[in-house]
Amino acid sequence: MNQQTLPDALQHLPEMKGYNRGANGYLAHIYQAKKAVSIPVIASLNGYYSGGWVQYARLIEAAGADALELNIYYLATKPNISGQEIEEMYLHLVRDVKAAVKIPVAVKLSPYFSALAHMATRLNAMGADGLILFNRFYQPDIDLETRKVVSSLDLSNATELRLRLRWAAVLSSIIKADLAVTGGVERGTDIVKCMMAGAKVTAVASVLLKNGIEHIKIILKELEQWLEENDEESIKGLQGILSQQKVTDPAAFERANYMNVLKSLEEE
Repeated sequence: MNQQTLPDALQHLPEMKGYNRGANGYLAHIYQAKKAVSIPVIASLNGYYSGGWVQYARLIEAAGADALELNIYYLATKPNISGQEIEEMYLHLVRDVKAAVKIPVAVKLSPYFSALAHMATRLNAMGADGLILFNRFYQPDIDLETRKVVSSLDLSNATELRLRLRWAAVLSSIIKADLAVTGGVERGTDIVKCMMAGAKVTAVASVLLKNGIEHIKIILKELEQWLEENDEESIKGLQGILSQQKVTDPAAFERANYMNVLKSLEEE
């Protein structure tokens, strides 16, 4: 892929050779993918300050993306920056990108906000069309032999889904933006759980890296089988039926249930 692969309007962007495909390569990838497939193409933009990201958002839209994910990957390690400042940084980024493009914009969130429901509400008010639960910050490890800090990539697993289910159930009851769950979705029945909690979309990645892209057929078959066995025509009828607003015990999504968890362990 190179500049010549792009339409004339997209060939003026300088290359970023140190970053994966480079900016032009990524735009070319979006452009070619849009031409090759019949399903929507959602592009991802990584950053945390608005500035140049608004320009890239416009170029991504021009390349043909149907929607844009803002993958705001910022680890708050600086002691002189407050939580409020970080929240404002997120909000300004969403505001500026939304003002620059016409396609839907979703925000990939971290679960580490001190008041996540409040933050989600503010992002929704800024125009975010969707929220993606959640981003994963990769953690470094320490090699005892070399006494060096080393990078460590751990793929997500099914245990991570519970955090996402809780927040999908809570947030779907209080905001209008669509919710997507990513992290821990491995089976067709996981998709059912996400829909029941209030999500509109689920994303899979780690399970496909482990088992190959063909594994998506197994997941879809499991989903279809569950729907058939439970006399459900489609997943749309399940969306939000177990959100916080609709369950008999809404507080169950809020409290830790510490004693109940310990008791269930004894019963096993």
